[in-house]
This record gives sequence, C-alpha cells and structure tokens, in this order.
Amino acid sequence: MGLLRPVPIFLAALFAAAAFLLRDTWTGQGTESGSICRCFPGDTCWPSITEWNEFNRSLGGKLIATNPIASICHDNHPFAPYDAEACARLQSVWELPETHYVSPSSPMPPFYANMSCDPFTPREAQCIIGTYVQYTVNASSAQDYKSTLAFAQRNNIRLVIRNTGHDYLSKSTGAGAIALWTHHIRDVSVVDYESHYYQGKAMKLGAGVMNFEAQAAAHAQGLLVVGGFCPTVGVAGGYTQGGGHGTLASRYGLGADQVLEWEVVTADGQQLTATPTENPDLYWALSGGGGGTYGVVLSMTVKVYPETKVAAAKLSFTSQGVSLDTFNNVVKSVLLGLPEANDAGVGSLWIYAEGFFMMQPIMAPGLTADELSALIRPSLDELDRNGITYDYAIGDYPTYFDAFDAMNPPYNITQFHIGGRFIPRSLIESKKAIEPLMDTFKFMFSKGGIMSGMSLNVSKTPLVAPNSVHPGWRTSAFVAVYGAPFYKLDYEANIESLDLVTNVLGPSLEDITPRGGAYLNEGNIYQPNFQETFYGSSYDRLKSIKERYDPNDFFYGPTAVGSEAWRIERDGRLCQVKRQP
Repeated sequence: MGLLRPVPIFLAALFAAAAFLLRDTWTGQGTESGSICRCFPGDTCWPSITEWNEFNRSLGGKLIATNPIASICHDNHPFAPYDAEACARLQSVWELPETHYVSPSSPMPPFYANMSCDPFTPREAQCIIGTYVQYTVNASSAQDYKSTLAFAQRNNIRLVIRNTGHDYLSKSTGAGAIALWTHHIRDVSVVDYESHYYQGKAMKLGAGVMNFEAQAAAHAQGLLVVGGFCPTVGVAGGYTQGGGHGTLASRYGLGADQVLEWEVVTADGQQLTATPTENPDLYWALSGGGGGTYGVVLSMTVKVYPETKVAAAKLSFTSQGVSLDTFNNVVKSVLLGLPEANDAGVGSLWIYAEGFFMMQPIMAPGLTADELSALIRPSLDELDRNGITYDYAIGDYPTYFDAFDAMNPPYNITQFHIGGRFIPRSLIESKKAIEPLMDTFKFMFSKGGIMSGMSLNVSKTPLVAPNSVHPGWRTSAFVAVYGAPFYKLDYEANIESLDLVTNVLGPSLEDITPRGGAYLNEGNIYQPNFQETFYGSSYDRLKSIKERYDPNDFFYGPTAVGSEAWRIERDGRLCQVKRQP
C-alpha cells in the first residue's frame, strides 16, 4: 500500500467550516500545536506492509485492505480497473443501503465519503482512500475484537467500529483508521430468560444483526422484537445503544428499554457481561448513552413479545388547489391529533415540507383498523372540509411482521445534512400551544429546510432497569429531524447547507424548546454543546463510566461521550485537543 495522495480540497474546506460552525470550541492549530495524534498513513510510526501481513495471518486472513467500491468508475489508481458498464450499474444503486452495508469501508451518507472515490465524478477524477478507513477486520468472534483492539493500541492507530455504515454522524468511518467490522456476527437465538428483574422470552442478537433479520427471526417464533423502521439498521449497535425509536415505541418502549444484558469487550481486552446487577454502570451507559465509546458490543439480549394483530395506515396530501395557509392549517390539525394516537400505542413516521405532507407508516399494535380509523378520522374530516385530495389506505394485519412488510416504504440513503430535536408534548396539546411550532416550521421551509418526525409516547414505558437515555425522550410527542440538501458535486453549496443546519434551522427549534435535547443518532455532527443536547443531565456520569472502562481514552466517535478531548485535523488525522491553561 502506497502513501496517500493529498486530500481533496473539499476536506480542508469541510474542517475549516466545522471549526467556524463550532465557534472556536478547539484551540491550537493542527499538529503544530503540539497535539498528540493517532498514527497516520505516511508517518514513520505507521506499520509496515510486513507488520500488516503478520497481523492478517494472526487473524486467519480476516484483514481487508480498503478498495473503494467506486474505483471501477475511475482511472489512475491502484484499485479495480475502470469498467463503464459496472460503473453505470453502481450509479443506479448508489443510494440503496444494501450497496454499502455489504462493503467493509463504504459509508452510507455520501457526505462522509468526501468524494475520495465517487461514482459520479468524471472518470479522470481522483480515486484515493481519503476519508475511508485504511483497513478493516472482518470480525467473527470476541478474539477478533481483542486482537484488533490490541494491534490498534500497540500501534496508536485510530479505531472505528463499523456494522452497516448506516450512520449520520461519521462514527463508522475515518481517515487513517482501522475498522472493526461487526457485520457478519449474525447469530440469533430465542431463549427463556430468568432473572430477578425479568422472566420470559428473550432474544440474543449478535452485533451484526440487522432490523429486518431480527424481525424475521422473531416472527418465525411467533414473537416480535422492538426495532426501527429502517430494515437495514444494526439493532445491537448504535441503534439500541443510542436509544432506538420506531413505530413500536409507543406500545413497548425504546430499543434501550428492552435490554436485559450486553456482551462487550473493553479496551483492555476484557470480555464482560453487563446487566442491571453485573457491571451495572456499564449496562446503564450502553443502554442509551451512545455506542462506540465504552467498549465494543459483541451481542445483546432483549425482551421479546408475542406477535399481535396490528392496524396500519398511510396518509399523504399536498397543497395542490389550495393556499399554503389552508394546507398548513390541515397539517396542524394532524399534528394536534398525535397525543391521543400516541397514548393509544400508535407510532408514526411523517415527512413535512412546503406544500407536502406524508405520514407512513402509521402502526397501531393491538388495535383494529376501525379503532385506528377513529383516531385518524378528524384529520380526514379536516381534509374533506378544506377540499384537499389525499391518498389514504388502512388495513388489519394478523402480525406486526405482515404490517411492517406491507406498509413500510423502501428507505434509501438520506441525501440531506441533518439535525434533530425532541419536540415536547406540551407544544402540541392545544391550538394555542402549537402556533410557535407551526411558525417555526414555516420559517424553516422558507430557508429551504425539510422536516420529518417520529411520533411516540415513551413516558410510561416499563423498563427492565433504569437506563441512560436522554430525559427528553420521556416528554416528547415526536422526535424531529430537519435537513438541508446534500449536493453531490457542489462544495460551496454543502458548506452553506451545513451552516444552514447549524446556525439557522437548529437554533430556530432550540428557541422554542429551551433546555431540550435531541436524539443522538439523528443529530447534527456539528451540534454546539452536544454534551447537553445529546446526553442531557447524564453526561457527567457517562463520562466517568467511560473513564473507568476506557482509562486511556482509546475509543472515539464524533459527538460520542468524551469526544471533546479530540479533534479531526485538516488532513483527516485524529489528534488530542490541546487546550489553553
């Protein structure tokens, strides 16, 4: 493997923009500041090819050198040869999750690939490793974890924990890093679990199991398991460790609320079990306090539930034929109906933009279509009164698995720079209370933003044990995600989008939700004061737990607990922050 060519111009611009957006959170200027950095390709400390080969032999051949999947679209590189037909096929599926989750190095959000090797740039454009990881270990056991952790620490190399690459905050990629790829640890088993805090059916899930695989395995046993609405999310990874919402949350709680135990390997190579009674501080931290910073999860065991009948629906409409004021007033009536639906165990995902609204899926476990229809009827009546045409469907399904398959639309990779906010129930409990929220939405749309929401009520969820999810979950009517467009080939436009998300859209929601927070898996990577926003009052305790299990501060992920001690330099390397005395 040769030395890296110079990083793309956009990378330097990106980190310059990040420093601006973060309002000088960091001090010092690059490595000249005297920071201690992780070893980077081209440094004298970087392992030789012989050393990498020896490491590979010790793993039984599980080390993978990064070969960007879009190298088939370019010339003048040491990877796969140019192939016009293969490149066209890749372009046609580039926005599908499955294109990337089978890769050991390709991140789903295109922004974090940073055009290092992009299928849409000209054939003669660069194809370098750039922001991709340098190597990946295709882990299949705890021993693979231990060996990789030991090698990375011995050589001072940045470690990245990767499953599917479904990650909005760049935790699963990183320049100059070695990735511990958990994707093929896919064991699933249903067990009879018994402890003093839970007795009943449970499911043990390997770190690489995806949502659709967990759902299918549970369904085959006449059970259901709490997971997200996106089929390809890794259940035991950042999803559950960060809280984990979805259309089952109003009925059963968050993903983190289901956890009975974690199997985890710590930085010093210990393989631990974490439950409410065994290593309880680690259990508490992993159950909602964010992934990739306390240890590497090998498996988790969660509660499962008997399959149940489910009513499911979808609703969409536009402003065609009516004024925007009329359209927005109808949307307001839909949002005002969320608390009653949430209280009945309904969960819904919706998208709201100027002149467009879609709610799909609307899931009601345990309810009939007639019962769900009664909750939706006020919104339909309001649409009819205002002469707005709409697309609406509702049905009864014998199981959640069937409803999920029928009503969940295909999910492609998000093509937006995003931020998030918990929207408290108090803002949508009356026509007067909702006005500031509606005004904020209109403002965001006027600036080019878009909005989505995951509606839920997890205020009274029975927990296995107390966990570290942000307290804002428990008072939320929905979790808002706002976004500004990602531009494939326009550097300056992306910088402007980042600025819009961080300094315009985000603050507008923060103004009406003071002392609030956001879902740490669906937030802005440049979120100011991320400690309070993503972790709330739990941050100091979470940091002390990290210090106990990772005393040398080996694990790092952007916005993860403890990450304020590190920064990404202009060339992509990871360095400790040198703060002024």
